Amino acid sequence: MQDKQDALIEISNLKFSYPNRDVLKGLDLAVPRGKVIAILGASGCGKTTLLRLIGGQLRPAAGHVKMDGEIVHELDTNALYEMRRKMGMMFQQGGLFTDISTFENIAFPMRERTNLPEELIHDMVLMKLHSVGLRGAHSLMPSELSGGMARRVALARAIVLDPMLIMYDEPFSGLDPISLNQVGNLIRELNDALGVTSIVVTYDVAESLKVVDYVYFVADGRIVAAGTPEEVRASTDPFVRQFVDGQADGPVAYHMPGATIEAELALG
Repeated sequence: MQDKQDALIEISNLKFSYPNRDVLKGLDLAVPRGKVIAILGASGCGKTTLLRLIGGQLRPAAGHVKMDGEIVHELDTNALYEMRRKMGMMFQQGGLFTDISTFENIAFPMRERTNLPEELIHDMVLMKLHSVGLRGAHSLMPSELSGGMARRVALARAIVLDPMLIMYDEPFSGLDPISLNQVGNLIRELNDALGVTSIVVTYDVAESLKVVDYVYFVADGRIVAAGTPEEVRASTDPFVRQFVDGQADGPVAYHMPGATIEAELALG
């Protein structure tokens, strides 16, 4: 999967730091067109930061993200705006606007980014809601939606402009088993039906392995393991096994580095 031929996204030697913390330390990966790719890692490893770098919200300290042949951080404001029109984003917890209806949430990107007539916007919103099984919920407010329904509405909004890339930030968190299965199946089905490319950022190994084509594991700011779902399940790599088996300790340590407990207590 590191072969960059026909890749929609190419990431090379990507480095990024927040004050007092290095997050990405030379990350390399490729995302082929038409595939569903999972990026797995522990909380705080830089998964969401990576999505922000792909979308141009952040600028790397070194290296680059190339999207559809263009280096994202080198684009001017207008070109970056046009690039983002090719991207759909499903935020953590859905990210719906709380004070407008389901219909208006999905119509919002079309009104902001296009000059389409209201009649066409109306039809497109209902079609996108129908694709996620929620056409009958178009008049509901976000507060009236269950967690799974809100996530599906967010997915409809992410695809409303027919992007070539859809990014999902923790799409499975906080969902019941039925909603988990619904959202996972929708990610796979919509990717194949629309001919798009999808990046799923998550720490949910079991659910992601059901729907993705390839998996990258991130730790210490780099890709530490990768493979197809079948390769991941069969892997003997200690890092992969810790994630797949849910082990409390391993390459991802349970305790943060520090002085021994005896030394800390003695200081007290």
